[in-house]
Amino acid sequence: MREQMPLSRYRWFIILASFIVMMIISIYQYSWFLFSYAIQRELHWDLATVGLTFTVFAYAATFVQPFSGFIADSYGPTRVALAASVTTGAGFVLLSFAASPGLLYLFYGLGGLGVGVLYGISTACAVKWFPERRGFATGLIVFGFGAGTAIFNFFIQDMLEVLGTKTSFLYIGLFMWMVLVPLSLFSKYPPEGWFPSSGSEKHGTKGSKDFHPAEMLKTYPWFLIYFSFVATVSIVLVFGAQMKMLAKEFDIPAGYFSLLLVMFPLGNGLSRVLAGSVSDRIGREKTMMIFYCVLGLAILALVFFGRSPVLFVCLVFVAALLGGAPFALYPATIGDYYGAKYFTTNYGITYTAKAWAGLAAGWLSGYLVMKFGSYKVPLVLVAVGSLFAASLSNPRLLKAPAGKDRERAP
Repeated sequence: MREQMPLSRYRWFIILASFIVMMIISIYQYSWFLFSYAIQRELHWDLATVGLTFTVFAYAATFVQPFSGFIADSYGPTRVALAASVTTGAGFVLLSFAASPGLLYLFYGLGGLGVGVLYGISTACAVKWFPERRGFATGLIVFGFGAGTAIFNFFIQDMLEVLGTKTSFLYIGLFMWMVLVPLSLFSKYPPEGWFPSSGSEKHGTKGSKDFHPAEMLKTYPWFLIYFSFVATVSIVLVFGAQMKMLAKEFDIPAGYFSLLLVMFPLGNGLSRVLAGSVSDRIGREKTMMIFYCVLGLAILALVFFGRSPVLFVCLVFVAALLGGAPFALYPATIGDYYGAKYFTTNYGITYTAKAWAGLAAGWLSGYLVMKFGSYKVPLVLVAVGSLFAASLSNPRLLKAPAGKDRERAP
C-alpha cells in the first residue's frame, strides 16, 4: 500500500505534463490556418502548394505512431519522448530557414513526426496510469490537443503580423524546446503489473490478457473499431477543413460564422472529456451507440434545415460536441480490449484510421462537391457512415475478444 500511494499521486503529475504537451504540439495542427495564410501572403505561393504542407504533416504524424509506439512499449517512453520533443521544436526552428516549398514540406513533416510520437505517448500515459478511469483520463489528455490552441492562437496571430513568418517560426520552435524537453522527462509508464490502490479495481482491467499487435489484428472487434473510427472522425474533419465553404453554401451570415469559430473548437474539445466520462459510467459501446446515432441524425438535419442560421450554428455545435468523442473512446476501448502492455503500439496502429478519414474529408468530399455541385452529398455520406458505426458499436456485436476477461463495470 505504501508503495502504491506515491505512484497514485505521481500519476497526476504525469497526466498534467501530458496535458501541457498536447496543448503545445496542437499548434502544428490547429494553428495551421494562421501559418498558411501568412505564408501565402509573404511568399506568394498558391493555395494548393501551401496546402500540401498540411497533408504531409498529417500523414507523418499518423503513420509514425505504430513504430514509435513499439519502441516506447519495448524500451520505455522517456528517451523516445525526449527525442520527439527535440524533433518537434526543430521543425519550427528549421522552418525559419525554409525558402522553397520542398523545404516547407520537409521541415513541417519533420515536426509532424515529433507530434505523432508525443501524441501517442501522452495518450498511452493516460491509459496505463488510469486503468480504472480510462475514459476520463484519455478524454482529458486529448482535450488538451483539441482545444489547446485557443490560448496560443491570439499570440501567434499577433506575432505573425508584427514579426513575419520566419522570425515567428524561430520563436515558436525555441518555445517548444523550452517547454517540451523538460516535460518529456515526465513521460513514464507504471511498473508492469501496477494497479491503483484497492477500491477502484472493479472499473479496471487488472489481470486481463495483454494482446500483442499481431494478436489484436486477428480479432474481429478491432476491424469494427477501425472502420467506425474512419467513419466518425471524417465528420469532425469535414467541418474542420470545409466549414467556411459549408457556411457559404448555406448562406450563413458572417456574424454567425464568427460565433462558430469559437463554438466549434470548444465543442470539439469538450466532447472528448464528456464522452470519456460518460463511457466510464455506462460503458464504451453504449456511449458510442448514443453519440454516433445522434451525430448522424444531426448531420442529416443540417442537410435539410441548415439554411436557418440559428439551426446551422446549433447543429454544427452538436456535431463538434459529439464528433470529437472517438479520440477519447477508442484509446480507452483499445486499452480495455487489448490491455495496457502493448497499448502504445496497438493504438498507434488504430490511429492510422485518422489518415483515411482525412482523405475522405479532404479529397473525396472535394471531388463529390465538384461532381454534384453541393456539400449535401458528402454530408449525407458521412451521416450514414456515423449511423452505421453506431450499429456496429452495439454491445452484442462489439465486445472484448476471446481471452480478454474484462473487469470494467458495464
